[in-house]
Amino acid sequence: MPKNKPHSGAGKRFRVTGTGKILREKAGKRHNLEKKPSKVTRRMTGTVEIAKADVKRAKKMLGI
Repeated sequence: MPKNKPHSGAGKRFRVTGTGKILREKAGKRHNLEKKPSKVTRRMTGTVEIAKADVKRAKKMLGI
């Protein structure tokens, strides 16, 4: 039987908690930050749980 190969890009973007939730970083905080208001950049900080609709696909990509 072949080995299970998880998606290497998904492994860099998602993190699995001890309870099995999948976390991601918020998008839009990599570049062009000078023109964005401070309120917006603060809102984009931190990790959040991925959308319920994407959980099945993300788990398959991570090989869970």
